[in-house]
Amino acid sequence: MATTVYFEETVNDQGDVNEMDIELGRSSFYEEDSIYIKVDGKLVIMDRATAKRFVEAVTDVGHYHGFIG
Repeated sequence: MATTVYFEETVNDQGDVNEMDIELGRSSFYEEDSIYIKVDGKLVIMDRATAKRFVEAVTDVGHYHGFIG
């Protein structure tokens, strides 16, 4: 599986109570190149329709909080 990692970090909540290991990137494991996400070692490679909805949702949240211009 060819991958490119775009985000890899242990993320702590604001109260420093919980944490999770998150990795996000692209994968060519299947014929259709797409996005993968791994949380606490559990991997999911999204189909293109799901990946599109995921990116739109993350972008919307980023706009809401002013992280994206």
